[in-house]
Amino acid sequence: MKLLRVGTAGAERPALLDAEGTLRDLSGIVDDIDGALLADDGALGRVRAAAEAGELPVLDAAGLRIGPPLGRIGKVVCIGLNYHDHARETGAEPPAEPVIFFKAADTVVGPNDTVLVPRGSTKTDWEVELAVVIGRTARYLESAEDALAHVAGYAVAHDVSEREFQIERGGTWDKGKNCETFNPLGPWLVTADEIADPQDLSLKLWVNGELKQDGTTADQIFPVAEVVRYVSQFMTLYPGDVINTGTPAGVALGQPEPKPFLRSGDVVELEIAGLGRQRQELKDA
Repeated sequence: MKLLRVGTAGAERPALLDAEGTLRDLSGIVDDIDGALLADDGALGRVRAAAEAGELPVLDAAGLRIGPPLGRIGKVVCIGLNYHDHARETGAEPPAEPVIFFKAADTVVGPNDTVLVPRGSTKTDWEVELAVVIGRTARYLESAEDALAHVAGYAVAHDVSEREFQIERGGTWDKGKNCETFNPLGPWLVTADEIADPQDLSLKLWVNGELKQDGTTADQIFPVAEVVRYVSQFMTLYPGDVINTGTPAGVALGQPEPKPFLRSGDVVELEIAGLGRQRQELKDA
């Protein structure tokens, strides 16, 4: 299933995109698309049955904002330097273990919402990423199979980053990762049963129509199952938590000087095969 949330920010309603591409209203069946729903097999079964029976009301998509496909996110765990080609372009050694950092849940916005360039920023960068959404409480997972069994679905994430704040201003990466609007998510949460192999997904990103990133999850240093298993050794993952699993080569940081960092007025578009497409215009904060 392709689950999403539509409407004005803070007042989104749950919806479903059916096999014919028609937007359907889920608000008569569930309150929201969130961790509570993803952990409830019965509720998900009712949604699936109603969709298959054609019982869900049609929503007019014209002019309707698409919000983040997940509400009440607990935490956003991020994996750094997780593609071989991205490590090479930045001159970094491939890490021996996954690099973990966090984004605050309030950085998450809709897939087509405005992204704000922070005040004083000269090095705002783009990163297309596969987001993993957790559907079952996960702690101390022991195998790849067990890890994937705890995944509810997948989505497109844009891990926007400010490289000066991240790298040059001291401390951890957090300053360059948690600026407002720095995590567009969606358009859909695609349930795990629709993704046969999370290590066989193409990722692409364009800036002002120019292709910048063109990668595949097959190039991940630590595949999705290992990322979920590994993270569960250090923290409990709950339904509705999100893991951003890293970005392939092609970011501005890896380009020759002068590096083409983002500015107000730039348009970024990104997509992952089967998971949909995003489009953001940048404006000054």
